[in-house]
Amino acid sequence: MTEQISVNNPFEEGIILLNKPLNWTSFNVVKKVRYLLKGKKVGHAGTLDPLATGLVIVCIGKATKIIESIQAQPKVYTGSFFLGAVTDSYDLETTPKPTDNLIKPTQEQIMNAAQELTGEIIQTPPIFSAIKIGGKRAYQYARQGANIKMKSRKTTVYEFDITEINFPIVSFRIKCSKGTYIRSIANDFGKILGTGAYLNSLCRTQIGEYKLGDAYSINEFEEFVKQNEVI
Repeated sequence: MTEQISVNNPFEEGIILLNKPLNWTSFNVVKKVRYLLKGKKVGHAGTLDPLATGLVIVCIGKATKIIESIQAQPKVYTGSFFLGAVTDSYDLETTPKPTDNLIKPTQEQIMNAAQELTGEIIQTPPIFSAIKIGGKRAYQYARQGANIKMKSRKTTVYEFDITEINFPIVSFRIKCSKGTYIRSIANDFGKILGTGAYLNSLCRTQIGEYKLGDAYSINEFEEFVKQNEVI
């Protein structure tokens, strides 16, 4: 594990790489770090959905000034799509609904769908997202059953590799630009194949040059703080 925190002022300023557990929000991670570091200024560079795991970069003190520059860097994700069903949230936050077309796509069709979603693409963010509309988060409208229209946006998928096909599960690795919704890619992937699809699992493995392999688990970081007599 590489050193992640400023040597001169280890808990005053610097960057911490953490592996977000399943069902934690990114804010839960920040709240935990802020508690362990006794109220230090803390922020994170890039939100992960509760149902995603993986790399969260936490910035402390003066390092919070570089959050935007970190967020702007490409991200790498691994995960899987479930074919043959859709959900309102494009992931497992809402209940899957089987589609009518259960025809198993060929490997060539699956590879072509990934190719079609590579490069500069136009995607529509999920209604179950944190995008603000009229001062409220989109997911707040969605959970109230409101019918709102999400604006499409340009984003870039640099790499889209299919790593395994075990129907109805298709595993992938995606490298993409800031603001890309992997859930929307899942939904679009299902539309291209005609089967429907939702995001079954997701892990962020890299942001720029920062890698998940260098990250602390929450328990490891808590132990690290204790060993350094911060709490």
